[in-house]
Amino acid sequence: MKKKTLKIAVFSFLIFSLVFAGVEISTSLTATPSDGNIILKWAASSETNLKNYVIERSTYKGSFIEIATVQPKSDMTYKYTDETAYKSTATSIYYYRIKIVDNDGSVSYTDKVTVHNNGVSGIKKTWGSIKALFR
Repeated sequence: MKKKTLKIAVFSFLIFSLVFAGVEISTSLTATPSDGNIILKWAASSETNLKNYVIERSTYKGSFIEIATVQPKSDMTYKYTDETAYKSTATSIYYYRIKIVDNDGSVSYTDKVTVHNNGVSGIKKTWGSIKALFR
């Protein structure tokens, strides 16, 4: 009988931890191309124990790389502009996700979103690459 009570207590604790600790994203991550950049938006309805968000980007068949860290804000709505995507490679498809880092070091991820390049000129890509050389 004591083993059953212990299992119920552990199960209840896990459910409580999942519901009341961590981050709950209330708006799905969106990524939209705009004037040669990509604008990411998301919102949270809860941010208990949140250390920060890490924005990650990947190309087709590539690994995700960290491109920015975003600190929690009181209004829990976020917008990040990726100004380097189309300037770093010749690819026209990118994948983004948000790594959610808690104060205890645990991490979770949003679903990834896909962005297609619709009309960034070769001149703009080349100019972006030239500017990147001097940063």
